[in-house]
Amino acid sequence: MPWDTENYPSSLKNLNTPTRKKAIDIANAMIDEGYDENRAIPIATTQAKEWYDNAGKEEINQVKQMSDQALKGRDEEDKQYENRPELLDKGEHVISHEDGWAVKAEDAKKPSSVFEKKEDAVKRAKEIAENKGTQAIIHKENGSIQEKKSYESKS
Repeated sequence: MPWDTENYPSSLKNLNTPTRKKAIDIANAMIDEGYDENRAIPIATTQAKEWYDNAGKEEINQVKQMSDQALKGRDEEDKQYENRPELLDKGEHVISHEDGWAVKAEDAKKPSSVFEKKEDAVKRAKEIAENKGTQAIIHKENGSIQEKKSYESKS
């Protein structure tokens, strides 16, 4: 069950509201990607604290206003990631897609996200890769590799 502002791990109770909401959002996404709760919570907490330290006022206000529905994400059938733990060690690719640019884990059956703008897809791929401790591989429209960015595992 996804967490929200009424139901979340007790380890998040002492965080300020935007940091807690960001941690809930990150942890829910990680669990959707196949992380174990015991691994997702500390990683999400660390990521949320780093985010808060580096975020601007506008971004912090956006997260403060996130609804519980936004934190919970989508219904089971609309999950961005299938619950396939073997994808946790795979890199995240940004590839051309009929609707813009897709973020897709290597060997995944379908993209986790599709964006109109490539820069939005790149940003999301890098966030996921950083959380997973893998790499983001950015492709050109023709499929060739434009850039690779590696992230060390946080576990």
